[in-house]
Amino acid sequence: MIEQDILDRPNAPATARDVAADEAARAGRAAIRKNGPEDKAMMRAAAELTRDIAKARPAIYWPDMLANAAVGYATLAGAILASSPWVALACALVSVLTLYRALLFIHELTHYHRDALPGFRFAWNLLVGVPMLIPSYMYEGVHSLHHSRVRYGTSEDPEYLPLALMKPWSLPVFALTSLLLPAALIVRGAILVPLGAVIPPVRRLVWERASSLSINPGFRRKAPEGEFARMVFWQEVGVSVWSIALIAASLAWGWRPLIIAVAIVAAVALLNQVRTLVAHLWENEGEQMSVTEQYLDSVNVPPPGVMAGLWAPVGLRYHALHHLLPSLPYHSLGEAHRRLAANLAPGSTYTKANYPGLMPLMSRLVASTMGRR
Repeated sequence: MIEQDILDRPNAPATARDVAADEAARAGRAAIRKNGPEDKAMMRAAAELTRDIAKARPAIYWPDMLANAAVGYATLAGAILASSPWVALACALVSVLTLYRALLFIHELTHYHRDALPGFRFAWNLLVGVPMLIPSYMYEGVHSLHHSRVRYGTSEDPEYLPLALMKPWSLPVFALTSLLLPAALIVRGAILVPLGAVIPPVRRLVWERASSLSINPGFRRKAPEGEFARMVFWQEVGVSVWSIALIAASLAWGWRPLIIAVAIVAAVALLNQVRTLVAHLWENEGEQMSVTEQYLDSVNVPPPGVMAGLWAPVGLRYHALHHLLPSLPYHSLGEAHRRLAANLAPGSTYTKANYPGLMPLMSRLVASTMGRR
């Protein structure tokens, strides 16, 4: 549970009208959750209109991931080697955007059928996950809890905090702490993982507290089992060897390349953290939510805006739609949105999760933290 002093909003004089409005809103939300209404027409349409586009297409996944990883690493090298600061800065910007897109395929790995893309998980981990010290096990088995009907938005959801109900300073803290991620991952891989191999309590602590892409500080990860445990072992070996190699190479040939690489990965982490801030409305206080409520607590940023394709790539601009259809491939979400928008009436539940862009969503979140609770 998050401490009450964090959850409390800034004090403002409460009028009788404020109190009455707050109580009415709470009563309304309680009634909705008690009755558990679902927009079954929307859910039925989502399923029926997307059956023919529900299969992952290797001809899209492979080139997209490989091209972005290749461009990302090439421009990372350019940022390190360029003599001109302007060229280095341009290379760094391209590297951030392309490595960000390549990294976010980790989200797809948690959803597609294991037989849909043979070899893709191994290739992604080899080319992206391990080199960036974020192998797929950090999301697999974690993200599925976020999509659980009974866990979403509760204390058992590793990817949810009531950010809209926190104090204003919590938002910049939430975003800026992501800048520490690459350095923390190197320390984890080079020191904590090897220590955990010989000291079981360290291994247990690292696994429970520092082995998942989660934002809920109360989340404790359960020990891996079976085939998944074997996959975790080999990915951890890769992460540990690569982390130690990075430090050894820096000691031998200088720290400049590693510092630049860390800065670029830190920018990737910050971009993802900003995206996370607007992926949901973050207004739930721990109660279980219906699927429709989960949808309305999530966000779509559909066209005509083009910038969402950069800060929410790999289909994540359709995050609310993704919560309706978690297994739909990223390349089908745009078409699914067009079909649903055309077949459901204007003003339907579906349209209520659509927003125009990043800044209106961020403004809404900031305004929510500034209000009275």
